[in-house]
Amino acid sequence: MLKQLTHVNVWVHDQDEALAFYTDKLGMELRADVTVPEMGNFRWLTVGVPGQDVAIALLPVPGPPVFDEETRAAIDTIVAKGAAGGLFFSTDNCQSTFEELKARGVEFSQEPTEQPYGIDAGFRDPSGNQMRLAQTQEQ
Repeated sequence: MLKQLTHVNVWVHDQDEALAFYTDKLGMELRADVTVPEMGNFRWLTVGVPGQDVAIALLPVPGPPVFDEETRAAIDTIVAKGAAGGLFFSTDNCQSTFEELKARGVEFSQEPTEQPYGIDAGFRDPSGNQMRLAQTQEQ
């Protein structure tokens, strides 16, 4: 039986750039940064929201044997276009968090906007992954 969700994978084009974005701009904490020489110097890099158990694995799209080169290139293109899924973050005050992240250099594709479920805003990471910041209404 499943016990809990521990990691979510996000494809990134440059792990160092992603690490800087997720920690310096979004305020996440580094959870793991391990290079495995036996696996072709595979780098297991994870970050997370302080106080939350779920970690985000910031991983480059692998080539063979996981994906053939054509598939790897296609995934890179889809990620860059922002069409590979995304992450959703909650906040108690969308406008305030928007202002704080914008001051840190996060570029937003949508400013805080009233929605039927609350207030949300959209942004992307340096690789193109879509993110949403939401202040939801109490049900």
